[in-house]
Amino acid sequence: MTQDRVGFIGLGNMGGRMTRCIVDTGRTVLGYDAKTENIGAAGAEAAASVADLVAGSDVILLSLPDSRVVEAVTLGDDGVLAQVREGQIVVDLSTSAPASTRGLHARFAERGVAYLDAGISGGAAAAEKGQLTLMVGGESDALERVQPVLALFATNVFHVGESGAGHTTKLLNNFLNAIALSATAEVMVAAKKAGLDLETVLDVFNKSSGTNFATVNRFPKIIHGDYLKGGLTNTLMLKDVTLYVELLGQLGVASLNSSGPVASFGLARALGYADEISNTVVDAIGDVSGGIRLHEGTDA
Repeated sequence: MTQDRVGFIGLGNMGGRMTRCIVDTGRTVLGYDAKTENIGAAGAEAAASVADLVAGSDVILLSLPDSRVVEAVTLGDDGVLAQVREGQIVVDLSTSAPASTRGLHARFAERGVAYLDAGISGGAAAAEKGQLTLMVGGESDALERVQPVLALFATNVFHVGESGAGHTTKLLNNFLNAIALSATAEVMVAAKKAGLDLETVLDVFNKSSGTNFATVNRFPKIIHGDYLKGGLTNTLMLKDVTLYVELLGQLGVASLNSSGPVASFGLARALGYADEISNTVVDAIGDVSGGIRLHEGTDA
């Protein structure tokens, strides 16, 4: 069977790493990004335009900041929808509003094109290694067809339901991630100010009921000054939490725990960390707690 030709729109922190994983297997990827330097850095072949990319691809992958950008790229006069042909598959790897996703799914279905929403988890480190987790909404047969492509950068691929289910699951997961990160940041600043040994504290947490993704995977690095740069920024984390709150409003579910991460990542943005990796939320909390830094040599 002939391999599907792959086009990738949005080759930033995550899209670029996913593209590199595909390219490193010897496959050609046609790429398009507003920052042309990202295309070469990811090892892709540059498409002259979105239309050029769509014409040269069977599977079109999107990794864009939010639904507003996804809609601009897909629905514009020269966008993806205007150029697609029957039988193509579009996979949206962005973190998007589920309602927008379902609307796009319907528009593409009218053209005979499958539109899958595939939320991703694992961050830059997993993307680098091709070990992401995907939560996919849409047609199961379309997912089965693109599975060989997705397997080049994801080790876990879950079909979670109909259109929009992937992005819904992603928002739920990201909210738990935001809670863990912001709460652990607050606790670690308190531990530092209390004079506790941070490595010991993390060892205790990770053998106790307070263990979470942040205590296991983030803070053992952060306490030594490694913020694991390249992942989700404070701006994007706040965007995801806001989308979560909007989703719960649509579902009629009380959002009783959102104020913490909204305040934490909002603080980080206000203090100048907007475009820094969301792990720097610990520095924003430290700033308003007496100039605290977890790693040695930078306490105010």
